[in-house]
Amino acid sequence: MARLSSRRRSDDEDEEDDEEPDRSPPPPSRRSGGHRAAASRGVRPWSSGESTEEDEGDDDGEEPPTRRRGFWHREREPVYWRARDSLFFEPLVALSIIVLLLVGLYAYTQNWPPMYVVESESMQHGTVDQLGLINTGDLVLAQKIDPTQIVPYMTGLRTGYQTYGEFGDVVLYHPNGDAGTPIIHRAILYVYANPDGTYSVPGLNGLPCGSATGADFRSSGGNGCATAGIGGTLTLLHVGWRSVTVNVGLDSLGSASGFLTMGDNNFDPANPNQGTPDEPGLTSLVQQAWIVGAARGMLPWFGAVKLLLEGNANEVPSQSWQFLGLTIVLVVLIAFGLHYVTSSTERRKGEGADDEEEDEEPEDEERPGRLRGLRLWRSRSGSDDDPADAEEEAVPPPKSGRGRPRPTVRKGSRAKGHSPPVGPDGRR
Repeated sequence: MARLSSRRRSDDEDEEDDEEPDRSPPPPSRRSGGHRAAASRGVRPWSSGESTEEDEGDDDGEEPPTRRRGFWHREREPVYWRARDSLFFEPLVALSIIVLLLVGLYAYTQNWPPMYVVESESMQHGTVDQLGLINTGDLVLAQKIDPTQIVPYMTGLRTGYQTYGEFGDVVLYHPNGDAGTPIIHRAILYVYANPDGTYSVPGLNGLPCGSATGADFRSSGGNGCATAGIGGTLTLLHVGWRSVTVNVGLDSLGSASGFLTMGDNNFDPANPNQGTPDEPGLTSLVQQAWIVGAARGMLPWFGAVKLLLEGNANEVPSQSWQFLGLTIVLVVLIAFGLHYVTSSTERRKGEGADDEEEDEEPEDEERPGRLRGLRLWRSRSGSDDDPADAEEEAVPPPKSGRGRPRPTVRKGSRAKGHSPPVGPDGRR
């Protein structure tokens, strides 16, 4: 009877226990599979090192970030071909820049070639290199213009028009119309040849003449002030940066009209105060058809490299070599500076992108054992419990990689239909 009463008492207690709500999840069943029960309680099932599809996905439908799966199984990032990775990228860029420069220069000058190298010192103002003036070794742009638009020295003296440190235009022409290297000199005066063998120089009209103080020219007729139907000798006074006198023998100029030209540095070696014009000693009057163009812009010093390669660099001023060296060093420094700025900018952009990827990394990657199992348990069970409480109930995966995970039973929980044995004294 004692045993029966104790058994009845135990049954009553079991019924009281059954009436209490059992909040703990049921223990895993060995026959139904421990993995499913463990997953329903937030326990991550053991795997052979590869995550399952359930672990990689989440309830929001977002794809997990790509993870490396070891040395042999890591996923490769897509490789895109870039033009600058080619071995021919830099040469092609340099060639494209040169072509663009040449096309632009041709469009500006309407001449080919658009530039010419100054090979002598006939246009220098002295023996030193002066910026803004034409020196030996400079590259001069020859712009094709209407010859009637060329302004001679004597006309510029009256109007104030100047180029390259002196009055008037600098022209490039082929002597006597022969093809070859053109001559670059300043146009001094346009002379008209009359049918009767006389000459007219209307460009001298309006300038002081004769024996007057500060006279600019003298002619052989009309008290030295005649500008039409003259012959003999025409004298130009105070010409150029050295204020020299230029004597022109009109009777030897020929029967064709044209420009009287002279270099800024052309002087008589025996008489430094006497200028030496190109006509008639070098050529006859420069006709309009011989003119290549007028000097409109230049690139200093760089033409000296061509003269050095040809062995004709003996007239290049020493200052030109110094300026050329400094220019090359400056260009190299600018190129390295641009490369450094662009590369550092790309590097900062890459670091910023990496930081954004790290900031956007999901929380599951930091603690995949607990939080991912928690999210799976919540998505399957539909529980709205506090995440902190659910995280406490989540069980980390087993450290050992062998066998099935051992189910964990909460303390104090009693399975239905199982009661502890009763001792001889009636106590459990």
